[in-house]
Amino acid sequence: MMKLVSVNVGLPKRIDINGQSVNTGIYKTSVTTPVLANKLGLDGDGQADLTVHGGEHQALYSYPVEHYPYWAKMLGRKSFDYGMFGENLTVVGLLEDEVYIGDILQIGEVGIGPTVQITMPRIPCFKFGHKIGQPNILDTFLRSGRSGFYQRVLTAGKVQAGDAVTITQRDPQQVTVRVALGLQKLQEGDADLLQRALQIESLSPLLRSVYQQRLSVSGL
Repeated sequence: MMKLVSVNVGLPKRIDINGQSVNTGIYKTSVTTPVLANKLGLDGDGQADLTVHGGEHQALYSYPVEHYPYWAKMLGRKSFDYGMFGENLTVVGLLEDEVYIGDILQIGEVGIGPTVQITMPRIPCFKFGHKIGQPNILDTFLRSGRSGFYQRVLTAGKVQAGDAVTITQRDPQQVTVRVALGLQKLQEGDADLLQRALQIESLSPLLRSVYQQRLSVSGL
């Protein structure tokens, strides 16, 4: 069953990383009351660096709870609080190798919960490494394929832990989040796969630019 396990929000704050003051919105806290999801994200939530986070195509970040035990074991931890990976929505039943870029999801009841669309994988940054106390983990996190994914909000609505999630429309190109990650950052895939990904009608400008550049530079 696909559903929300936790809804997590947090406003940007300044922290010290290697003697430098850095603004970050990666610290999220689980909330139990309904929260409005709109075009630019959740009420009470925010991103620090809008050049790489936030905006219409990165309004919400979801992370599968199925990955929590994997990272707990790797990091020698018993457990994590929800929102540990900076996600707005901790989800179950929506794994990166099963959902497609462009899939449309209904969260909660129609007319109450939002309609959202999967847009791209999440690429980790140094702030994430600092938060979990492993600054050298970024490449490991990336190559694990356990990236989670961003969504844009098509119709606004309220979300709450326990809400069911339904895939109402599947993208015909069938490019999974995991495949999109490989094409974007891991030099995976061939010209045919890149061309298929570029046929995704709702493909974000960022991914379109990256995929087009790979095609032109590599001569695939």
